[in-house]
Amino acid sequence: MFIQTEATPNPATLKFLPGREVLAGEPREFCDAKGAAISPLSAELFLVEGVTGVFLGADFISVTKNEADWAHIKPAILGVIMEHFLSGKPVIAEGEDGQPQDLDKEFFDESDAEMVEIIKELLATRIRPAVAMDGGDITFRGFKDGIVFLKMQGACAGCPSSTATLKHGIENLLRHFVPGVEEVQQV
Repeated sequence: MFIQTEATPNPATLKFLPGREVLAGEPREFCDAKGAAISPLSAELFLVEGVTGVFLGADFISVTKNEADWAHIKPAILGVIMEHFLSGKPVIAEGEDGQPQDLDKEFFDESDAEMVEIIKELLATRIRPAVAMDGGDITFRGFKDGIVFLKMQGACAGCPSSTATLKHGIENLLRHFVPGVEEVQQV
C-alpha cells in the first residue's frame, strides 16, 4: 500500500492520501482522543505523540500536530494508516452513525430560507471541493442580518491563511452571487 502525503497551507497539518475511500458521507473532525473513540483509525492516530487533531475526508486524512517535527512523527502516522487499512477495521466503529453528535444547529430566519439554500449550494459546488484539496472542510452554521456563519475544519481550522480565504475568497464569492450577503464570519 502506498500512501501519498501533501502539504497544506497550514504548516501544522499534513494531508495523507491512502489511494482509497476513507469515509463515506460527511467529513468528520476529531479534536481529542476522547472524541475519536468512535473511530478506530482516529483513536490510533491520537496515540502518536504530537498528534492534536484528525480530520477524515472522503479520500484523505488530515493530521494536525503540536510543536513536534514532521520528520519524527510522519513515519508513525504512515504506519498507523497503513496498518488500519490492511487490517480491514472500519473507519467509524459499527453501531455509530458516523455523524457527530455535537453538531451545532443551523440558525436562520425562515424568510431567508431561499437565500440560505443558494449559499449552501455554492458552498457544496464551489467552495467545499477547493477547501478539501487543502485537507479541510467548511460547513454552513447560520445566517443572520446579512452575515454568513461558517465553521472551518481540518487543515483550515487554525490555518494562517484561513482569514484571507474567508474574507477575500468565500465572502467575495457569496456577495457576488447572493444579494443580501454582506459578510462572512467563522464560528
